[in-house]
This record gives sequence, structure tokens and C-alpha cells, in this order.
Amino acid sequence: MTLNETLTDQNKNTGPAICWFREDLRVSDNPALSAACETGRDVLCIYIYDTFSRTKAFGGAKKWWLHKSLEAFSNQLIQLGGKLHILHGEAETLLPELVKNTQAKAIFWNRRYGEYEREIDGALKIKFAENELEVKSFNGHLMYEPWEIKTQAKTPMKVFTPFWRAARALRDVDIPCLTPKFIKPYNKKVDSEVLLENLKLLPTQPDWSAGMDAEWQPGAEGAKKRVAAFLSEGIMGYSEKRNLPGQLHTSKLSPHLHHGEISAREVWYELMLRVEKGKLKGFEKDVQVFQSELGWREFSYNLLFNFPKLDTENFQTKFNNFAFVRDDQGLKAWQRGQTGYPIVDAGMRQLWQTGWMHNRIRMVTASFLIKHLMIDWREGEAWFWDTLCEADLASNSASWQWVAGSGADAAPYYRIFNPVTQGEKFDSDGAYVRKFVPELAKLPQKYLHKPWTAPLSVLAEAGVKLGKNYPQPIVDHEFARKRALDSFKSISA
Repeated sequence: MTLNETLTDQNKNTGPAICWFREDLRVSDNPALSAACETGRDVLCIYIYDTFSRTKAFGGAKKWWLHKSLEAFSNQLIQLGGKLHILHGEAETLLPELVKNTQAKAIFWNRRYGEYEREIDGALKIKFAENELEVKSFNGHLMYEPWEIKTQAKTPMKVFTPFWRAARALRDVDIPCLTPKFIKPYNKKVDSEVLLENLKLLPTQPDWSAGMDAEWQPGAEGAKKRVAAFLSEGIMGYSEKRNLPGQLHTSKLSPHLHHGEISAREVWYELMLRVEKGKLKGFEKDVQVFQSELGWREFSYNLLFNFPKLDTENFQTKFNNFAFVRDDQGLKAWQRGQTGYPIVDAGMRQLWQTGWMHNRIRMVTASFLIKHLMIDWREGEAWFWDTLCEADLASNSASWQWVAGSGADAAPYYRIFNPVTQGEKFDSDGAYVRKFVPELAKLPQKYLHKPWTAPLSVLAEAGVKLGKNYPQPIVDHEFARKRALDSFKSISA
């Protein structure tokens, strides 16, 4: 080999391997990061805050979480020798420029599943491959890829129970991959790099994030603490107690899973490790129910992948003719937790204050909007998208359509939650309502979930002035139920 050939060969190997992070802000069980490190090249770790492509813009709560999560992830990378470079712009433009400017030889990422995300990633993969760049994508977000689970006719699964049964029969959940021991950093200047603060993700004027700051620790460390706490105590009795919003028997992992601070595989194996050690003996039903909840997350992504308009179009087209109404006043009352139904208002205020809502109450509040107020489910989906810390496209869309009755394997439309009985059954001691609707805190439990039935003397003693410091119900339950059922009959005939 001549000297020129040797130099040319060396130059071919000097470029870095790019690892493009998205919803996988962790160093553990991160197959894209592991692949980049295994090349032996310098690893250029990048995050692109893309507000220019067709992907759905982040809501305020998700932006808050993202800022905190990127801070935590940056520190994780630093501890392993790496560095996170943040870019702001359109990925389809920035990535090819980055490859050219750094003379990168490889690029790796973990897959996304939304329609526009897949289109962007697919186009980039083709472009890079044509230019002889090594480009690979991995499953870093799910336990099962959406295309793995099919019916016997090779069509997408539309019902959860057979979907989950088929997934579990297909194979065991993959073992999480090892965390790299060291990241060989790319230390050269990166064009278009911005400081995290310049993205202006945190709320100002006003800063409404105090409740979220008090509730959450975004980042991988916070995720692992949440898993440990749940598997140590919260999972005991989970199958029943997960429906009680005033108790700590839900995992509250959804924001951590969405942002990829911990993987579903890691949660699964942490759970199974405790089962194998006998720490959950006697709680087999609770384990199975929690596993199925992880399965519902997989099912939601299966639906989004196979039916990419899930967030904007009725899965069941007969609902295209449903007589939703325009009610701006009712929508605003619902958004602000001022409906006059305490369990609904508690849920909406919990969402506003903490960026999260208990799952049972999500169903109650969604049912109220759609079936009591007759407001299009897409209005609710949009509000949750803006106010949920996780704002997950698959789970949010699938869940709203499930409650509406318009989705796959959906609850029947005629299943209409009575907000009074839901409160009395699942918040029987009133802990949840008293916490988030403090103006009702002194009401006797007998009247807490239906304050309009309390005698004036009881209301006065509790400091409740209906119509002044707490609203009268904005709609009568029996009237609303009949109206919703009549409307449903019109599309079912």
C-alpha cells in the first residue's frame, strides 16, 4: 500500500459516528448509543429540537419536562465521557449538513412510530445510504415492534386481549442491552449548536411550573427511583387499588417512559427480577395486571403505526356523523376544573397543577367532556396534549378514542360514567377531591361528590357558596346521559 493510499484509508475512518437521540434520553438499554460506541469512533451525541417539520408541536408541560430531561441526560453523558450537542431546526436539513461538516461515517437512532416521524426517518435513511453512510435504526422504545404482532390473516390487531396474548406467545421480552462503559467524545465544534436555555422551553411570565417541580424528578435517576418505589410498595394490591386516585398505587411512569428516561424492557425486567426473587409472592394478580398495562402501551403504538391518522380521524368511520356540539363555555369550564362535579374538577386541576392525571380519572373526565357536554374528543385530546408532561401521541390518541367509543377495541359509547357515583366509589374517603378542590374540603363526605344536594346550613358551615366560590353543575347528569344516548342511536341505526 502506498503512502497516499494509507492516508486515504486513514481519512476514511476519521469521521465520527452520530447518535441521534429523540425519545430515548438515557444511556442504559439504548441500542443506538451502544451501536455508536461499538464502532470505535468518536461519538457525536445530538438532540434536535425540531419546531419546523410536520411533527406535532410540543405542549407547554412537555416542553418543561423536556428541558429538565435534557439537563439530566447531558449529565449522564458527561459521566461516561460524552457530550450532548443540541440543535434547533428541521432535522431533514440539519442532519445532512451535520454529516457533511463533520465527515461522519455512521449514524444511528432508535425508531419513532408516528406517520410524519417515520416519513422523515425513512427519507433520511435512504439519503444517507445512497451516500455510503452506515445508517441503522433500532427498537429502543417498545417491547414488541408494531409489525411483529399480526392476526392469522397477517392483518393488524384491533383488539387488545388477542394482541397481548399473541405478543406474549411470540417471544419473551428482549433483555435490556448493557450501558456503555465509556463514550469516546467528539470534541470538535458543531455548527448550529445552541444552548439548552436558548430553546426557551421553561415557562415564564408567568412561571406555572411550581406544581410540577414539586411532583417530579425528570431524568433517568428519577425514573429509576419511581420504579423502585412502585415495585417495593405500590404494586401490592395494584389490580384493585390502581383505581383509587387518593392512594399511591399507580406507577406514574408514563412521563419517564415517554421521554425514554427508562425503557419498557427495563421496567419489565425489574419487575421479573423481583418475581424471581420471591419478593412479590402472593401478588401474582397485581403483577399480571401491571404487565397488561405495559401491554396497553404497546397496543396503542400498534394502532398508531397501522392507523397513522389515529389522533385526527375516527377509527370507526360511523362516528364521522356524530352530532358533536360547539360549546366554548363548557370546554373552558372543563379545562379549568369548574364543571360543578367535584371528581371531574379534581382531575382537571391535578392535570393543570402537576402535568399528569390519575388513569381512572382520565376516563371520567374524558367521558364527561364527550358524553355530558357532547364536545368532540379531539378537543380533549388537544388539551391533554398541551397539559400532559408525557403527551404521548399513541397513548393519548388511542385512549381518547377508546373513551369516545370511536376507537379500536373501544368502550361502547353507551358506557357513560356517572361522575357522582364514580367519585363515591373510587374516592370514598374524599382524599383526592379535598386535595385538588380545597374549597370543598370541609364538606361532610355524604355531600362531597354532590355538593348541590347539601342543605344550605351544611354548605354555610363548610364555607361553600354554590355559584360563587364553587359552581353549580354545568349540566344535569340524567339530561346529559339521555342526550348522548339519543345521539348515539342516530349513528347506530
